Amino acid sequence: MNIYVIMKRTFDTEEKIDIQNGAVVDDGAEFIINPYDEYAIEEAIQKRDDLGGEVTVVTVGDEDAEKELRTALAMGADKAVLINSEDLDETDQFTTSVILAKYFEDKEYDLILGGNVSVDKSTGQVGPRLAELLDIPCVTTITKLDIDGENVTIERDVEGDQEIIETKLPVLVTAQQGLNEPRYPSLPGIMKAKKKPLEEIDLDDLDIDEDDVEAKTETVERYLPPEKQAGKVLEGEIADQVKELVELLRSEAKVI
Repeated sequence: MNIYVIMKRTFDTEEKIDIQNGAVVDDGAEFIINPYDEYAIEEAIQKRDDLGGEVTVVTVGDEDAEKELRTALAMGADKAVLINSEDLDETDQFTTSVILAKYFEDKEYDLILGGNVSVDKSTGQVGPRLAELLDIPCVTTITKLDIDGENVTIERDVEGDQEIIETKLPVLVTAQQGLNEPRYPSLPGIMKAKKKPLEEIDLDDLDIDEDDVEAKTETVERYLPPEKQAGKVLEGEIADQVKELVELLRSEAKVI
């Protein structure tokens, strides 16, 4: 099987984000593989081990993303591809999906996996957009994936319930927590990753004009949520507390 994983490099979920002049300051920040993409990588490796084939991890970003691609290789992926988008001033989900679709244009693929959402923007758009551009089935938030020949049976999470979907290859799926338990790169895996192929290609290599992938969205403002204030403890009779609470909601919280 030809299995691909679309991966994103994101802030470490434990990082403290700083915003200055409306821009996120990432100097010295720690970056990781988007956690939901780790489930996709793990599932791709398991399916390769069960069914044969190879796993290629693809990301759109700058050269710094090589670190996360090497981590994916250390986990067990066979190949990695960095589509360098440094020449673009702004990117969004439209940009990424169109670039990926152009990359897959001449590729043979049976299964494409990605994370359900990214932990930085959480739109969940790239997978479905890419599937639409490739004209293949797409199933999101999957928690189980079974492949028998060309037949695919999928369980997906639907707000706490389960839905079972049957489709055929090729298919694009996005991984939800619970699909598997991603492995940690082993020392032998890290050493092998250094010798595995990591290809870097530019937009020119894909015959992409920058104007054709110009971002469709504009970020108007970025800001941190307000700091939490100390709570208040209401005392006295219940009836008096209720009156005081209503007054506080009206005068201070201004929610009624």
